[in-house]
Amino acid sequence: MRLSEKEKIVSEVAETARRARGMFFTDFRGLTVQQANELRREFRKSDIDYRVVKNTLIHKALESVTGCDRVIDKLIGPTGIAFAFEDPVSPARIIQKFVDKHKKLSLKVCVLEHEVYEGSKLKELAKFPTREETIAVIMSTIQAPLAGVPNVINAIMRDLVCVISEIEKKKTA
Repeated sequence: MRLSEKEKIVSEVAETARRARGMFFTDFRGLTVQQANELRREFRKSDIDYRVVKNTLIHKALESVTGCDRVIDKLIGPTGIAFAFEDPVSPARIIQKFVDKHKKLSLKVCVLEHEVYEGSKLKELAKFPTREETIAVIMSTIQAPLAGVPNVINAIMRDLVCVISEIEKKKTA
């Protein structure tokens, strides 16, 4: 590989790492070509960029990215990087599902919003809710008190009608 090609890869990885909200560094030893293609397809479906890059090039790229200095010492053996831009935890769910199915992929380390997590935390990270789920919970929490207001107003009106009805019954009796 020429020096210019290496520099291009380093700059691309560094730029992608700066834009990513989540980076998952995997060890893909033992995967067949079919399994690797299956993994890439799953990542593509979720708009996750997955790249296999030499560790020395990753090292050079991550030197210029904040919060990635603790990742560099984990780059041993073949490394694939999953870059998540929208939902930073979605690669964890895909990787966990893939590990459960094939038992061959492993997570070395990941970076979520500039925080570094060990690969052993994969199961915990995979259980995090998606961005959409979190927004839905927050919205329902905000909306719940507002949804009760019409019920309270209707209850007052219903009670008033009942009281008037009872007064009418007493007067007619």
